[in-house]
Amino acid sequence: METRQMAVDQTTGAVTNQTETSWHSIDWAKANREVKRLQVRIAKAVKEGRWGKVKALQWLLTHSFYGKALAVKRVTDNSGSRTPGVDGITWSTQEQKTQAIKSLRRRGYKPQPLRRVYIPKANGKQRPLGIPTMKDRAMQALYALALDSAVTSL
Repeated sequence: METRQMAVDQTTGAVTNQTETSWHSIDWAKANREVKRLQVRIAKAVKEGRWGKVKALQWLLTHSFYGKALAVKRVTDNSGSRTPGVDGITWSTQEQKTQAIKSLRRRGYKPQPLRRVYIPKANGKQRPLGIPTMKDRAMQALYALALDSAVTSL
């Protein structure tokens, strides 16, 4: 007896398997479109009260390649990207950014402690400031992409 298996390619959400992609070859317009499309679907599901669908769409967004890529881009394009956390790592090169996209996984993720810096206030006192690691910032940005659309539609 011969066993045959059929390979089915179903893409229902954002693209997830972009394994051999370099940072500059990412189509950012498409990434924004795909993430925005999922965010709109999340907002629509929230308005309809379909909480199972909301959860499933949020899972799709947080596990998608484009969602992770946009989270890393958001973290590395702002002015705080040159400030490292307690691990001393910044993602400044294309290879580091590409590796960062691949490293954003929930399994085994444990946030690092904050780096504490004191900045002066106008009255002469100092205010504590906590600086997270780049990976922690990217994880926050990734989950913010999924949660912002749900919260704003309530």
